[in-house]
Amino acid sequence: MACRMAQLLDLPNCKTDSRVEREVNIRTWWSLCMIDVWSSTGVRLPRLLAPRKNVPLPMDEVVFLQLSRDLGFDDVIQTNQRSSLLAEMVRLNHILQQINDFNIRVAESKLDAIDILSDVEHLSSQLDRWLDELPDHIRDTRENLERYSTMGLGRMFVAIYLGYYHFGQMLFYRFLHEDLESTSIRNRRYANKCKEHAGRLCDIVYSSETVPDCDAKYNMVGHVLVIASTVQIHSLLFESNEKNVTLAKMRLEKNFCIITQLCALWPTLDVCMDRLMAFHKACRESADTSFRMDQWMVRFLVEFATPVTDKTSHESDGGHWSLAELGISSD
Repeated sequence: MACRMAQLLDLPNCKTDSRVEREVNIRTWWSLCMIDVWSSTGVRLPRLLAPRKNVPLPMDEVVFLQLSRDLGFDDVIQTNQRSSLLAEMVRLNHILQQINDFNIRVAESKLDAIDILSDVEHLSSQLDRWLDELPDHIRDTRENLERYSTMGLGRMFVAIYLGYYHFGQMLFYRFLHEDLESTSIRNRRYANKCKEHAGRLCDIVYSSETVPDCDAKYNMVGHVLVIASTVQIHSLLFESNEKNVTLAKMRLEKNFCIITQLCALWPTLDVCMDRLMAFHKACRESADTSFRMDQWMVRFLVEFATPVTDKTSHESDGGHWSLAELGISSD
């Protein structure tokens, strides 16, 4: 409904009485565009909003928060869009849209092996370029997190990297399975990148809970942590390095606790725990094939609002599930 209202109003171009109102409209428009990419994929519906090249990206949040309603349209505003957290989220969201489309095409067998690798390299370079072009004060460091916290922008800073690391684990996820079946150096490199993105995603969530006003409590955190948790399960099953196994176990325990806490805030997140349970059952029944990028796996990765059936089409026993199922004590 919000997307349709924005379209009817032509929100980014409608007449406004002040620069503040105009910027609010621009920020609202881009926020809806980002939500549209997430939500439409999550429920398998067509997107409603197409990004417009003629709509300017949001301005720096610090400048925006200092704007006065008396500011005229002809007054010059000194701002750098590469310092805007929301603008960086918009840029990243465009890459997410392409990654989702890529995974769906692959699952539908519409790409051959050469095209798959070509697309992965192209999308990987986009993620790398986005990161390389970031100014130092937006990079993922403890110092920057604490600085944005003092500005009241800590949660937005965390959201940027939740997106970046999640998009990376989504792009490289297929190589977790392919690395098990080949000795390709490229497959190993991409599989390691998936693990790195998943690990950094966990770390930014943990860090957000130790800095005031940075904790990420919105419902999408549950979904991205479920995906990151399955990468930790992969390490538990196949990793030979004991240090990495211990780290994966620790992350899985923490993630389980965080997801459980989020479920108390967002009852609809029960579906996340059910999805993790379904994935774990698939691993128990066939660990060697549970990470294969088939249609079930694509649905698991991108359709976060949709319950998934057991991968082997067996009926769920509906029993209570806990960390003990993984051989991990929750004490």
